Amino acid sequence: MSKPLTDHEKRKQISVRGIAGLGDVAEIKKSFNRHLHFTLVKDRNVATPRDYYFALAHTVRDHLVGRWIRTQQYYYEKDPKKITNGWQVEEADDWLRYGNPWEKARPEYMLPVHFYGRVEQTHEGPKWVDTQVVLAMPYDTPVPGYKNNTVNTMRLWSAKAPNDFNLQEFNVGDYIQAVLDRNLAENISRVLYPNDNFFEGKELRLKQEYFVVAATLQDIIRRFKSSKFGCRDPVRTSFEAFSEKVAIQLNDTHPALAIPELMRILVDIERLDWEKAWEITTKTCAYTNHTVLPEALERWPIYMFEKLLPRHLQIIYEINQRHLDRVAALYPGDSDRLCRMSLIEEGNPKRINMAHLCVVGSHAVNGVARIHSDIVKTTVFKDFCDIEPEKFQNKTNGITPRRWLLLCNPGLADIIAEKIGEEFLTDLFQLRKLLDFVDDSVFIRDVANVKQENKLKFAAYLESEYKVNINPESIFDIQVKRIHEYKRQLLNCLHVITLYNRIKKEPNKKFVPRTVMIGGKAAPGYHMAKMIIKLITSVGEVVNHDPVVGDRLKVIFLENYRVSLAEKVIPAADLSEQISTAGTEASGTGNMKFMLNGALTIGTMDGANVEMAEEAGEENLFIFGMRVEDVEAMDKKGYNAREYYERLPELKQVIDQISAGYFSPKEPELFKDMVNMLMNHDRFKVFADYEAYIRCQEKVNELYRNPKEWTKKVIRNIAASGKFSSDRTIAEYAREIWGVEPSDVKIPPPNEPRE
Repeated sequence: MSKPLTDHEKRKQISVRGIAGLGDVAEIKKSFNRHLHFTLVKDRNVATPRDYYFALAHTVRDHLVGRWIRTQQYYYEKDPKKITNGWQVEEADDWLRYGNPWEKARPEYMLPVHFYGRVEQTHEGPKWVDTQVVLAMPYDTPVPGYKNNTVNTMRLWSAKAPNDFNLQEFNVGDYIQAVLDRNLAENISRVLYPNDNFFEGKELRLKQEYFVVAATLQDIIRRFKSSKFGCRDPVRTSFEAFSEKVAIQLNDTHPALAIPELMRILVDIERLDWEKAWEITTKTCAYTNHTVLPEALERWPIYMFEKLLPRHLQIIYEINQRHLDRVAALYPGDSDRLCRMSLIEEGNPKRINMAHLCVVGSHAVNGVARIHSDIVKTTVFKDFCDIEPEKFQNKTNGITPRRWLLLCNPGLADIIAEKIGEEFLTDLFQLRKLLDFVDDSVFIRDVANVKQENKLKFAAYLESEYKVNINPESIFDIQVKRIHEYKRQLLNCLHVITLYNRIKKEPNKKFVPRTVMIGGKAAPGYHMAKMIIKLITSVGEVVNHDPVVGDRLKVIFLENYRVSLAEKVIPAADLSEQISTAGTEASGTGNMKFMLNGALTIGTMDGANVEMAEEAGEENLFIFGMRVEDVEAMDKKGYNAREYYERLPELKQVIDQISAGYFSPKEPELFKDMVNMLMNHDRFKVFADYEAYIRCQEKVNELYRNPKEWTKKVIRNIAASGKFSSDRTIAEYAREIWGVEPSDVKIPPPNEPRE
């Protein structure tokens, strides 16, 4: 009989130290030393920190391997960026230079992926011939569940040139061309997010999308045909049960080629008739839409498909013809509707609308927050929703509480566990119990203390990394996300300059100190996003070195924003900026991470902010600005930025300063184009929300002066964040789209016999 756990041991179970459940510490140390000596061929006298990391990684991986293999067996058996002079500069991140101890190469499952070529009509049907082949090498990474012995697999693909690639050229002495061609093949997986402002970048991006889709689908079909773990010989020959065993979730339009590729495999290779193949494909595929911005919905030129994927173009034409025949039968004579719903957009050049392909080829379509799913049904996909309303659903995004609370904020996780136990880590709705402690003075003090400790830690990190001293008593006002006009980092910047001007105007007045941190990356070819970064850094240069301002206001651009930096900044945040124009943000997940970690939200009624306000009560967030209906009304009436500029003196002063080069004295014209955009063609209506935003920020200052009331709102927000667990989101996908009932079955560990 096991002895009861001490309080310390219970605490350790939910602490970072206990997150992996490693068990016998002596055995772990022994394994660590073994890997240091025999795997890395090092001893402690010469080992570097990287060697220690690799030794530890190999040790943990050893612990996972048995569970990893057991999990795969179970499934078969049960049959179920950098800133230079204020500018973003992209640098290569050679993350595989020293290898990756977490992954396992699987060369035995290498697969061919075809490009280019032509389609030949044969007596057996169309045949894709004379193609160029690139090999897809799989690399598997174990993904452990939380204390349930389940270890799933994330399979990534690397492009490799075949060994005989242009061997003829090599043999006749054209060594350079042979090497160049080999590099061209392997470039497919060499660069993430190529700049697609240029033809070469566009073609590479399309190649990447098809490469991953084609390799994955071949792999899925191999697994489907095999009935035993590790079996490579096909056992299943009928595809009748395919959609019952396989679910393919198209995460935005990037993997849309899965639809014509699955059709190609079923029709051309497996010799199914079109109708049966289409039934299987649509029952297997489902589509998650992530944006309503027209420019973000992929539209590939026909000429690119003709060259790169000629057979897929034929299949898409056939899908489109059958789709339009159905629409024409439902709406005879409505040529406008046919044009709107076609997969092929007329123009020069003609383009394939990948979002339309996803909707037509899927049995379910969902948005990622309720307001987003409603907008999708009434705007971009309205015509499709009219025909098949039952196809459209909502699945509000979620975040994992294991990483975004337990791992990154153990102090907060500990004080929550002391009050309500540990079940919240796997059932986040349990946080509702914290409402009983909103007025508990000890709990209020503990929550405030944890936040202050996190702020002090992050302030020390900023001092070390950015050489800037900040006031840890100031409001840590954070906006971290991709840099994009619709996310309105510019609105945040206008507020910063307004605050700066107010301090300069009344230097002896008492202001609530504030440290504004903005972080994120701009897409390589997105000029305006890079200009926004430059403006933020330029404003920071002026504000941070003005002796009149002192530590009452600081502006920091957090460069190279990434998960490891998010894990530091989110627990330290007081204020979370979620200020997109209403109707433009699909959901957001950073907003949820901040809420769970005890930051208050200042935001518009957009994306998941709407549901956060519902869960916590709108009075516990700082909500401001236009609603979706206001934006729609303004679009009809016409948005006149100059009207706000002339009516609001503080706004006029800020814009005039930017325009005149106040923040770029060496280059006074630097931000002229940005000011011109804001004044004359700002799709995201920054000025329209400026006044409401400034007023709302004044309410933030007012509440921050009352720490007890501030912390009470923090507790209410944490208590209301249960809905935003990814556990809930994934369970909804499983039940309502994939037709699978979520299971909490714990697979026996490798050292125990299976049932």
